[in-house]
Amino acid sequence: MLGTIDREEEAALLAFAAGHAVCPSTEFPSSVGVNPDEGFTILVEQGHDCDEKQEWLSRKPVRISSSGEVVEYKSFRVKIGDTGCYPGRRPVGLQEARAEDCEDARGAWFANAARLEAASVHAFLRMREELALYGAGSDLQDAALASAEDEVRHAEVTTRIALRFGAVPPVPSVADVPLRSLREVLLDNAVEGCVRETYSALLAHHQALHAEDAEIREAMARIAEDETRHAGLSWDIDAWAAPRLSDAERSALREARRQALAVLRAEMAVPLDAQLTAEAGLPSPAVALALLDSLEQELWA
Repeated sequence: MLGTIDREEEAALLAFAAGHAVCPSTEFPSSVGVNPDEGFTILVEQGHDCDEKQEWLSRKPVRISSSGEVVEYKSFRVKIGDTGCYPGRRPVGLQEARAEDCEDARGAWFANAARLEAASVHAFLRMREELALYGAGSDLQDAALASAEDEVRHAEVTTRIALRFGAVPPVPSVADVPLRSLREVLLDNAVEGCVRETYSALLAHHQALHAEDAEIREAMARIAEDETRHAGLSWDIDAWAAPRLSDAERSALREARRQALAVLRAEMAVPLDAQLTAEAGLPSPAVALALLDSLEQELWA
């Protein structure tokens, strides 16, 4: 009856018809980006009423294609005024923890960034071990080790900035997880490397250009250069694996990237403290979504 889904209102109606609570608000919009081929990504509420005011929100991205297909993705929790995307790579087995007691938004952001940078050391050392297990060349293994060494420096720099603003980074806790299958390694690389780390590299470049604080600007310039190499490693691993995969396995990687992008869009739609957009150089939600659009057209299409 609706024909081609080409308006946000139509996508929201289909999400509602599928049993989801769609709650647009000034704090957290319901729609987080449109792609002419993919349709709309709608954020739906999980676990509480639309009118209920909470510091934390549980949201689920639901993609409504232009033909009306409804695809649900994994739900996630976000805190109003915070973004979940920090430089670094989440290792398998990373336990949840956040800097909660710092009133300065800059301190909290860099404390959380420092935690992830420290955790990334585990991620790249695990990556090197698993690449060796599945016969990857020494160039990829050496790049993973070099990336781990980069993350040690990143953790030191972001910790120093966090402490300057009165925040103490949480120590990352990483569970001891057995080595994974090649399929699991590649799915993780698609999400953590080809999507999240690729975007975080672009985010760091944005901060290096726009941060008003000189120390932050200088730190992010160095981090941006390293994170760009890390993102390149993720795509090199993806290219190394491609000839070894079936059509179905390659399709699964594309879908994993698509789901990761939907979650990332939702995280980037969270409004930020003014200190983060000015002094730390983080993009506003509108700019962040535009950056994601550019990456989607260039890399993730």
